[in-house]
Amino acid sequence: MKLDRKEILKALETISVAGEGKNMVESGAVQNVLTFGDEVVVDLLLSTPALHIKKRAEVDIIKTIHDLVYEKAKVKVNIKVEAPEKPENPNLIKGKPIPGISNIVAVASGKGGVGKSTVTANLAVTLAKMGFNVGVLDADIYGPSMPIMFDVENEKPISVEVDGKSKMKPVESYEVKILSIGFFTKPDQAVIWRGPMAAKALNQMIFDADWGQLDFLLIDLPPGTGDIHLSIMQSLPITGAVVVSTPQAVALADAKKGVSMFKSEAISVPVLGIIENMAYFTPEELPNNKYYIFGKEGAKNLAEDLQVPVLGEIPLVQSIREAGDYGRPAALQTATPLETAFEEIARNVVQEVVERNETLPPTEAIKITTMAGCSAVKGKK
Repeated sequence: MKLDRKEILKALETISVAGEGKNMVESGAVQNVLTFGDEVVVDLLLSTPALHIKKRAEVDIIKTIHDLVYEKAKVKVNIKVEAPEKPENPNLIKGKPIPGISNIVAVASGKGGVGKSTVTANLAVTLAKMGFNVGVLDADIYGPSMPIMFDVENEKPISVEVDGKSKMKPVESYEVKILSIGFFTKPDQAVIWRGPMAAKALNQMIFDADWGQLDFLLIDLPPGTGDIHLSIMQSLPITGAVVVSTPQAVALADAKKGVSMFKSEAISVPVLGIIENMAYFTPEELPNNKYYIFGKEGAKNLAEDLQVPVLGEIPLVQSIREAGDYGRPAALQTATPLETAFEEIARNVVQEVVERNETLPPTEAIKITTMAGCSAVKGKK
């Protein structure tokens, strides 16, 4: 069968590229269509390097041609990425990197109670099991939990001399280096600090620490979007952010705000993806059953709306809570659904970081000034 080029173009007019209002022909994404009998070659130009958007466009093209033109057509899609150049902003200042640290990943959540710190701890030990050098900065100033989760509540960072300067040596547990404000306060002591004091404490843990060589530094941010988040992004060139949510509508609404904060023009930190915690419950006596207690595929739908990947789902399992309470992250247990879930998430995070570093320039720090008691963003990351 000989395929008609005009008929194929008409079919492609029914598809739109994620994030663009026009169809892919009208928007100019379809650069060329060639036909050779029952073979079709479509040259596509995209403005985003995101792997999931490229894959979705390819699948949509093949399916549409099969459905609307010829079901046995041999379709090849050539995708080229050409991101638009952004104008230089005179207010931008380069982030201050930490020597020896390759990637800094912020782990955030729109609201508390969704398991952000649990995800951070288990992601850290999983990356360490995979052979990476990993550190965790517990930036949740008002509710630090990493000392409990890593069973190092009674440990204290020691002072070491590095190049003639006194530095804090992070506490190590399960091959992960950890610093937390929890090491410097009593368990029953509330941290009652204003924003500038909290920011100063974080800067000391970031820049006055001997982190050594790290492939990944995970930053466990406080819930929400506030002053601590701005302080972190002012101080560091964040490689990317991971947002944790549960499936119910209330949590997803707050997660959406978290993603929007990172993607805003003023901040502009790449969002590596969304992790859905407490995705479903499987009773031990019914291992093949899944009960979606908090809703089904909420994070997946949100990720599609916001054009970010889903990095993985974590089931609601009692042992993950018990493991955190006993100070041994659940991902350390072998041959369990939790180990499998966190290994998938870790692989996806690494893949997204690699792709981000290959296709995007280094993140820049934002310049923040204080006006009438409020932080005003002057530059962008």
